[in-house]
Amino acid sequence: MKSAAEEVVDAAAARLIALSEVLHANPETAWEEHRAAAWVGEALSVGGFRVTPGYLGFDTALLAEAGSGPTVIGIMAEYDALPGLGHACGHNLIAASAVGAGLALARVADELGITVRVYGTPAEEGGGGKIELIEAGAFHDLDLAMMVHPAPVDVAEARPFAVTHSHIAYDGVSAHAAAYPDQGVNANDAFVVAQVALGLLRQQLPEDTRVHGIQTLGGFAPNAIPERTEGRWYVRAGTLAELEALENRVRRCFEAGALASGATLTITPESKPYAEFRTDERALAAYRASAIARGRAFADPRTAGRMNRASTDMGNVSQLVPAIHPYIGLDSLPYGNHQKEFAAACIGPTAERALLDAATLMAWTAIDVFRAGAAAGPDLS
Repeated sequence: MKSAAEEVVDAAAARLIALSEVLHANPETAWEEHRAAAWVGEALSVGGFRVTPGYLGFDTALLAEAGSGPTVIGIMAEYDALPGLGHACGHNLIAASAVGAGLALARVADELGITVRVYGTPAEEGGGGKIELIEAGAFHDLDLAMMVHPAPVDVAEARPFAVTHSHIAYDGVSAHAAAYPDQGVNANDAFVVAQVALGLLRQQLPEDTRVHGIQTLGGFAPNAIPERTEGRWYVRAGTLAELEALENRVRRCFEAGALASGATLTITPESKPYAEFRTDERALAAYRASAIARGRAFADPRTAGRMNRASTDMGNVSQLVPAIHPYIGLDSLPYGNHQKEFAAACIGPTAERALLDAATLMAWTAIDVFRAGAAAGPDLS
């Protein structure tokens, strides 16, 4: 079965690479991935999958199914890009490798007794697409959920932060900065006070937390007191429980800006919180062994311990069903995810090998886990 799966990926290599390249050349941000979803759906339809576009009412989500066995394996295809950076997180490779893994498992679905599902999951970069899909009914019956994410180096186990994404806005009163400054309420001052408070707060934060963001609107003219300022802010912690406590401390910093300036504060969640990751150890062991057999080498813990902390809405899937989220290396150091140099590394020979390896390794992992599971009994929890 593993040889048959590998043969499928090899035969589809040119098409998978072409899919990755067209996604890379046409980046679409969260909830706007219309062409990406169509291209991924077309590739799966040509491969014999039953494709449902607009899955569960989400325009840029899709479901593709093959096989009819009682064990259900879900492979996640992410394809949203970063604003201003394109595919600097390698979602073009995630989508193409998901298609490849799906095609490979479809070849052995009857022999393995599985149903293969490839999910097109929009808006991972801050939009919480998988969380929205979960709440609409997706993923609940999966026996295993998988995806492989590009990174500078290979890392087997995901250990992402839980994270919240918030839109911050202050509303003040505009006035002429020279003639009538006393009539204004400076919304930009509110943001300055908040950022100073956040900078001081970081001195007392636990090591396993992150607080960071950007100001997206600060005013329009130097001689007009800004009446509105806006920003986007992320707060990260080891678990959702720890995140809730940290969120309260961060909120007080933003409230301090409003109190000091007289501006009105509005905090709006941009998505539901991303959860920490719960790894399925059996599937992870199978992936690790297959990766080594295929000639890949995992990074030492000092290097691995940085990349595998990136937050993902796949964490929420892992709280629901058994899941793995390994990272596959592009040999891009010193450049890493969310840098323009990493976007450049997501096409070319090294990226192509990572794509094909990721597709093959996901298929091999499923074969090893569920072949062993069939021998041991149906309970794989």
